[in-house]
Amino acid sequence: MGIRSVLSKPLAQYVVQRQQEWMHRPGETQQRWFQALLEGAKNTAFGRDHRFKDINSYPEFRQAVPIRDYEDLKPYIERILAGESDVLWKGKPVYMAKTSGTTSGTKYIPITRESIPNHINSARDALLNYIHETGKAAFLDKKLIFLSGSPELVVKNGINIGRLSGISNHHVPAYLRTNQLPSFETNTIEDWETKLEKIIDETLTQPMSLISGIPPWVQMYFDRIQARTGKKIKDVFPDFSLFVYGGVNFEPYRAKLYESIGKKIDSIETYPASEGFIAYQDTQTEEGLLMMLNSGIFFEFIPAEDYFSKNPRRLTIDQVELGKNYAVVIHNNAGLWGYSLGDTVKFVSNDPYRLLVTGRIKHFISAFGEHVIGEEVEKALHYAMEQHPETEVVEFTVAPMVSPLEGLPYHEWFVEFATPPNDLDAFTRDLDQRLTKLNTYYDDLISGSILRPLKLTVLPRETFRNYMKSQGKLGGQNKVPRLSNDRVIGEGLLQTMQTV
Repeated sequence: MGIRSVLSKPLAQYVVQRQQEWMHRPGETQQRWFQALLEGAKNTAFGRDHRFKDINSYPEFRQAVPIRDYEDLKPYIERILAGESDVLWKGKPVYMAKTSGTTSGTKYIPITRESIPNHINSARDALLNYIHETGKAAFLDKKLIFLSGSPELVVKNGINIGRLSGISNHHVPAYLRTNQLPSFETNTIEDWETKLEKIIDETLTQPMSLISGIPPWVQMYFDRIQARTGKKIKDVFPDFSLFVYGGVNFEPYRAKLYESIGKKIDSIETYPASEGFIAYQDTQTEEGLLMMLNSGIFFEFIPAEDYFSKNPRRLTIDQVELGKNYAVVIHNNAGLWGYSLGDTVKFVSNDPYRLLVTGRIKHFISAFGEHVIGEEVEKALHYAMEQHPETEVVEFTVAPMVSPLEGLPYHEWFVEFATPPNDLDAFTRDLDQRLTKLNTYYDDLISGSILRPLKLTVLPRETFRNYMKSQGKLGGQNKVPRLSNDRVIGEGLLQTMQTV
């Protein structure tokens, strides 16, 4: 055994012991962070605006701090980007993580000196929990590959701005950096196709033991390796023993990934977000991800059925019930207050609190991490119709095609026209190009050849009506979702079209 694997075991034991101290005292742990966060931000602009110095209890805090999304916090974010200090958290953020998925396109999420451990230590501790439980640590002595965004950062008013995965790359522990791949130079390549080929050049002959990344990106990496070598991944990387993933639902990719590898291997699921590292898989034997209750975040949970009501119930960790869907709200030491992540979770254990990520509180597509939302597809369609004014649309919905029979994956738009555009190809191009302007992640995936431009499927008249009727949802308040993260509705529409 190498020095890394030997030293990792006592460190893993220490981390798990410390973890035991808070994971079985969830309410007490969260109350401690609630007080610390109030104290840390009481002299900020946000703290003054919301009377933090006068708040003495959680009910008072709940009255003073409403639930927000990014748009509501944006005025404070813009003050930070302009160079102002002590806005949402004391001082200035060290980083702004650039992300997407809001009505305004790009989001800038603060990461402060105090919040960095939440992102970095949580990822580390996920590995250490695995080592402690399984005794398997030899993978640390081989090569580790992290498929991530570019680590290059742009500095604006003293704040480093970049993708979260690239920011995290700067904080890989020194003892792992020497066996980390790809190289910094390769990681800075923006074009995914070019970058992928260079990653393969660097890794193909190396003893790779761990691969971390979003499943569809990892699958493309595997596909290219198999095309070059004609071998299963297990034969190219016989030491490959651990897959770490997060960001999208693994299930649509699991079978193909294991088929490409040629065997089943251990995996660790994580729940990271630019706003905070929420949970990770701490055991190979129990369902769910351990919630990070002692990592700079005070959580609230809104029952999913209450979310869109005028005064939704806001619950603390010790008030949630097992098996129910909740929207996640965070307050943290990066300066996010009452921030709705948009994710829904379901708790499967309360000692300790472990969860499953069940979806988004609103309809979306994020099969590849693009986080395309309803407003973006509606704006894209509106733009295309403005360019083709003869066009009239009856109904539409959008779904991902993850595994086409040939070619790259894509988004499929199912559209029923009252009056179709004179030039359907031009209409489709305008639609796709507008969506790339509205969503930077979608643009990255298109320009990086992860996705191909959208496909537009024209449906005959009455298809949506007949589909809704077949589902018992014709009329009333029933609506066809503008988009979904699976193909249930899309395939239902195609079947309806064929049977009518």
